[in-house]
Amino acid sequence: MNLILEKTEQVRFFTNMREVLKAAAIVAQDYDWYISDIETSGAPSDFSAEGQWMCGQELEILLQQTDIQFIWAVFSAVPTGFRTSVSVAPYIEGNPDYWNGTDLMPQLEGALFEIACWDSSATILINLPEHAQCSFIAEFSDTQPLVNARRTIPQ
Repeated sequence: MNLILEKTEQVRFFTNMREVLKAAAIVAQDYDWYISDIETSGAPSDFSAEGQWMCGQELEILLQQTDIQFIWAVFSAVPTGFRTSVSVAPYIEGNPDYWNGTDLMPQLEGALFEIACWDSSATILINLPEHAQCSFIAEFSDTQPLVNARRTIPQ
């Protein structure tokens, strides 16, 4: 099941990836990450608007050292050591697929799961392992199935 956390006061601010990973009991170091469609408030130079690969340890250190709010971003988790060429980077801003009611899969070929930051007002979890879903819901009880969320995306 794909999930969304929005319209809640259970988080200090949405899209704080340190808190998201902790709530889902996901250890960043257990994966390699492709991070794309990035816009942040005051991001360190470690992130660019272009998609980029980052090992889990790099991501873990960066998230622990800084308090970043991701306005837009897609975090695609792949098995450690698996890095494929990316012809079309996963994106969230303006992507209607999140809201069409279908059961989405991660956009990046080979990704195990995807965490998307939506306009600094929602966190979307695609294809998380069951234990991570349960952990996230236990931490944030306002989490809902994504299929229930609807948006009108301007064309």
